[in-house]
Amino acid sequence: MAAENSLTNGDSLDQMIEPMGPLSQIAEAQVMSSTFTSSTTSSSSTTTSSSSMASSRLRKISQGLIKSMDEHTVVHRKSSAVVESFSQVQKSPHIPKGESVPDFEEKLRPVTAQEGENAVFRAKVTGTPQPSVFWERASGSPLSDETISFYEDFNNQHILKVKNLSLEDRDVYKCIASNVHGEAIYSVSLIVTENPALDLKKMLKKRSIEKREEKKPPTEEEMLKILSGADKKDYERICAEHGFTDFRGILKKLKEMKKKVEVEMVHVLKPLENITAKAGTSIIFDTILELKDPNVRMQWFLGSDLLRTQYSLGKYEVKQMGTKHMLCISSVSLSDMGTYALQVGDKRLTARLHVIDEPLKFLSDFEPKKVTERQTAVFEVRLSKKTDAPLIWKVKDKELKRDDKFDVSLSEDGLTYTLKIKDVKVSDTGDYTITIGDLTATVPLFIQRIPIKFSSSLKNARVQERGKARLECELTSKDVHIRWLKDGSDISASRRYIFMHEGKRAEAIIEDCELTDAGEYTVVCTQDNDTHEYISTAILTVDERFASVKSGMSDAQCPTGSSAELCVVLDDEKVDGRWLKDGKEISDKSGVQVVKQGAVHKLLFSNVNDAHEGKYTFKAKGAESEALLSIADPPEIDSSVLDMLGAEPVSVKAGQTATIKIPFKGKPLPKVTWYKDGVEVIEDERTRIERSADGTTLVLSRCVREDSGAMMLRLKSDCGTAVANLHLNVIDRPKPPQGKVEFLEMSRKCIKMKWKAPRDNGGKQVTKFLVERRPAGKKSWDKVGEVNSNTTIFTDDKVTEGEAYQYRIRAVNEEGMSEPLETEDVRAGEPIEPPGVVSQPQVSNVTKETMTVSWTPPGDDGGAPVLGYILERRKKGSNMWLQLNNDLITDSKFTVDGLVEGAEYEFRVTSVNRAGAGSPSTISNSVQAKDPIRAPGLVRNLFVSDSTYSSISLRWSAPETGDAPSGYILEVRLETSKDWTKVTKVPVAGTSFTVAGLQERMKYYFRIRAVNEGGLGESVEMSKGVIAMPPPVSPKFSLDGKLRNHVVVRAGAALCLRLSFFASPPPLVTWFKDGLSTTGREAIIKGNNHSQLLISSSVRSDSGVYRVHLKNEFGEAHYDIHVKVTDFPRPPKNLCLVEEVPGTVTLQWDHTPDLADDDEGAHYVILKRDTSTTSWFTVAERVFSKKYTVTGLLPGRKYYFRVVAKNFIGNSDPLDSKEPYFIPKEKENIRGLSLKQHTARSRQVKPSFLLPLKDHAVRRGNDCTMSCAYQGMPTPQACWFKGETKISTCTRFWQSTANGVCTLVIPTCGAKDEGQYTLVLENPLGEARCTCSLVVFDKDDSLLESLGNPTNNKDKLIQ
Repeated sequence: MAAENSLTNGDSLDQMIEPMGPLSQIAEAQVMSSTFTSSTTSSSSTTTSSSSMASSRLRKISQGLIKSMDEHTVVHRKSSAVVESFSQVQKSPHIPKGESVPDFEEKLRPVTAQEGENAVFRAKVTGTPQPSVFWERASGSPLSDETISFYEDFNNQHILKVKNLSLEDRDVYKCIASNVHGEAIYSVSLIVTENPALDLKKMLKKRSIEKREEKKPPTEEEMLKILSGADKKDYERICAEHGFTDFRGILKKLKEMKKKVEVEMVHVLKPLENITAKAGTSIIFDTILELKDPNVRMQWFLGSDLLRTQYSLGKYEVKQMGTKHMLCISSVSLSDMGTYALQVGDKRLTARLHVIDEPLKFLSDFEPKKVTERQTAVFEVRLSKKTDAPLIWKVKDKELKRDDKFDVSLSEDGLTYTLKIKDVKVSDTGDYTITIGDLTATVPLFIQRIPIKFSSSLKNARVQERGKARLECELTSKDVHIRWLKDGSDISASRRYIFMHEGKRAEAIIEDCELTDAGEYTVVCTQDNDTHEYISTAILTVDERFASVKSGMSDAQCPTGSSAELCVVLDDEKVDGRWLKDGKEISDKSGVQVVKQGAVHKLLFSNVNDAHEGKYTFKAKGAESEALLSIADPPEIDSSVLDMLGAEPVSVKAGQTATIKIPFKGKPLPKVTWYKDGVEVIEDERTRIERSADGTTLVLSRCVREDSGAMMLRLKSDCGTAVANLHLNVIDRPKPPQGKVEFLEMSRKCIKMKWKAPRDNGGKQVTKFLVERRPAGKKSWDKVGEVNSNTTIFTDDKVTEGEAYQYRIRAVNEEGMSEPLETEDVRAGEPIEPPGVVSQPQVSNVTKETMTVSWTPPGDDGGAPVLGYILERRKKGSNMWLQLNNDLITDSKFTVDGLVEGAEYEFRVTSVNRAGAGSPSTISNSVQAKDPIRAPGLVRNLFVSDSTYSSISLRWSAPETGDAPSGYILEVRLETSKDWTKVTKVPVAGTSFTVAGLQERMKYYFRIRAVNEGGLGESVEMSKGVIAMPPPVSPKFSLDGKLRNHVVVRAGAALCLRLSFFASPPPLVTWFKDGLSTTGREAIIKGNNHSQLLISSSVRSDSGVYRVHLKNEFGEAHYDIHVKVTDFPRPPKNLCLVEEVPGTVTLQWDHTPDLADDDEGAHYVILKRDTSTTSWFTVAERVFSKKYTVTGLLPGRKYYFRVVAKNFIGNSDPLDSKEPYFIPKEKENIRGLSLKQHTARSRQVKPSFLLPLKDHAVRRGNDCTMSCAYQGMPTPQACWFKGETKISTCTRFWQSTANGVCTLVIPTCGAKDEGQYTLVLENPLGEARCTCSLVVFDKDDSLLESLGNPTNNKDKLIQ
């Protein structure tokens, strides 16, 4: 057990003595390294101060131990300084949930033991996955053969046991636990002291090996020291070996010396004494002991119970100062009375504690307290003793609890209760009652108001008429009552003015100032519990406003019932005007609306009629404009008239007069044009056109059949066009049958004939055909028969064979008979002859192997029907004809096959009847045997490339199927018509064409087909009609660079967003804020090519994304503007104080939401205040992180700390620590040591790094601190480089070198600070270099940010 105790557990001082100079140097270097390693997990701002203070304190301990070696010469032992350190390194940037970096649940403890004893180190390790554990020595030496390590399952401890200790085993031992996420290292020292009993054996062993360098015998004092640790049986031999001859004399002196040395194991120099103390005080039992064995076990008892000081939460504390041993008991009570005993080995020392309890009472004087408003009121109640009863503060019968307003605290001695009321107000006035147990006291609190002052008074203002006036002032207080006066009269309730009171600012706003608004304005401020009025006055001057016409009116025409607009644009939007019609001011009448939009003045007509025609005048101060408004109705024909005309034609008998009258409406009077079958009707002796204001009449006298046809009336004016279509039908006798009569048979039995129906039936259905005949040479006609109108064939079977006849045929309808169609003379039963010659054969459907030959039968069949035909062919240039058919061909066409590709062929045909074959036909044209040309396929991609009010340009692509076209047939039709019309007489050669001569704003449909020698392709029609007008334009924004997509304004200022755009037709404009429609708080102006959003006085809630959305029937567009309204920042929250390094305080807080996204240099200011003063002192400025370590604090004092957020507008309200923070003093048992002056031996060491620089990743705008630990003697010179550039002399960087630590601070890191940094240390013995890299990332780099801000400070790798 003694071997496992450490310095911190109460070892005697002589165990820490270091008599050897080189060993003290090693111990000091180890202390510096350990101290820096344990502080690397702290923030960069605490590294320098914490390492320097800790290293200096431990160095004092080490130096004091070395100096005290001369005072303890009874036992001569070697020892080393006590070292204990911890470090942890994280390897993985992201650690999965449920896993962790290794850590030590139970720490190792330094061990001090004598030579020959055993030393044991115990550690309990945690981490997931299960870490592996191994041991090593800091010096790099291997573990000795007597060292074993093992794991105990029952208590989960890793144990290192060093048996049979020697001086070579003293070192710093490291326990290293590692897994995939990192490693943890705990280092402790093993101090091995010399054992006097072993000194002689080692010296004898050494003397037997080494040669004697000195032959001079030892002195009597040296011989006494040699024999003091040896056995009696070896005295004579040892004296002989050292050449000492006075053996009896030395034995006598040795006996005398041992009598002086032999004393008790425990010698009590001062016993424990009884103590009587008051309850609540602290007492100390002390005794002075001389111990022969410094490692003897010591235990304190209360009665028979062992005091477990380590679990007493500071109630009991055991201390030792040299030979003085103390038991400190804090805040004694009646339960602490009893007998206390100290058991030292076999000796037991006792003393009794008697506690005196006094009655509880108040020690404070309760006098009325007066506090100035906004200050902190402090009530202190001092009790005569500690009590467990709770103290209750009340005001107005309401118990006070600790919160942001009230701070209730108890002093460290538990006797003084303090109530702090922060930022006191008038409402805090009252009697405050203190109750504890049966004691009650009351203290009145009175609040003195702070006089109001104007930090910014009202200022005289001058505005133009219709302008905006703003009178504002700033006060020193927020809680005030404000009244506004104009020329001495109270206007606070007037709706003419806008009054605002936010915080300390007050303002009055007058929109659209009038001349009567000029005068003296006064703001009167009062506050509760203060009868004084605070006044500030200013003069407002309103100047009369004049304007000029920037854009005047122009004459307008519009149809009846439509809307119309007259517009005047002035150069000043604040000037009003009035409208006049024909010299008289316009009164409120139906259909007329006066609109003013800024500088734009409009007169809107919703339903124009004849009463609105006239001369309009706009008059304003210094401006005037005139224009005429007239009615312009397009021609219109009643739909019922059009329906009647289209339902059935207008019929009239030949010779009669046709009168067609069509009424219409239109203003001005349109041009009247009549058309017949598309040709304009010209007036003549039979034709007359009558025109009037409300109609037109077409009169046709003595109508003839030729007057029938499609009639069209066209009305056209500047306002539009109207068309009426009808059909005129003139009824008359039919025309004679058509063409030449065909005789189908002329035999001895009958004559059969055939004819065609008349081309014109006279407007009435033909009822029958009348057939007459006469013998050849006769004049009279005889009726031979009649046939129904459904047939045109007649057979005359009453004929005489061989006699010639002439026939005539008439068509008959209700109006009478037509003129006759007469035939030539025909004979019945003539002799048969061979048929006549057929027509020239025609060749079609030509391929490389076949052709189709067709012909027309002969006109003369020779008196007998044609029985068939003979077809012959020959090659071109040959005289040999080849008959192609064995049997007669009964059809008039024949397909020839077996042709030779590429050869040219000619054909002829001979007809055959009963009389035989006739003469061959004319030889056909030569035709080459080859595949035919295919008709082209469908035209592709027909689209409109351009359009105007009178033309439409089309483009298309050639067909992909079929043979190449030789041209294109383009057709067009109106939306109101079903008839297609060719655009050109000949096919269009190219793939584009402009159709001209179109009617304005009429819709047209187009179709197209390709054509070549192979025929016509199928037509392709456009799916949608095209209106004859310029092409539409989808909305687009016209950004001139003046408006950015990010806008920053100050709260209270006007926010104006104006955008220009173009579109056809004008689009619908909609404004959104953060995806929602605007609330109406904004003033929005919309024009045909611009829009504006105005917020006269912006507030923080106006921040967001504003979107302007444009939409017309041809498209839509939007534009986003990010608006940020800045104001005084809101204060940070949740201030927390932590002492990570002794003598310093680390402040941590939550970011203010107004600073997190601020890009304009927003930062924090840190202040501190000693409790002994009311003045605040600035500790640091331009702090960007939410953590800062305050150094330079004096031990033994209490401090308040304050954090203020600051931006370019000003400071936030402060965030103060709720309770003062106490900086403890250094331990007195270290300062109270009386140590002998010791001069350290000089040493020289080449510079080297104990802890090198590490790579850093820092967010843009934050500070970066680089630190490393080094050693070297003489102290080396430090020089910093960035790349190859020396930066040690650069004022932008802050650097320090002290106590073996080099530090470089780079404030407000930016992209230019990225790179490689090098530290060079140099002294006369050499130099050392160390390099690291710095990466600066933006806030969007989430990976680097997670590396730069790990959740566990112990796992921190990148700072």
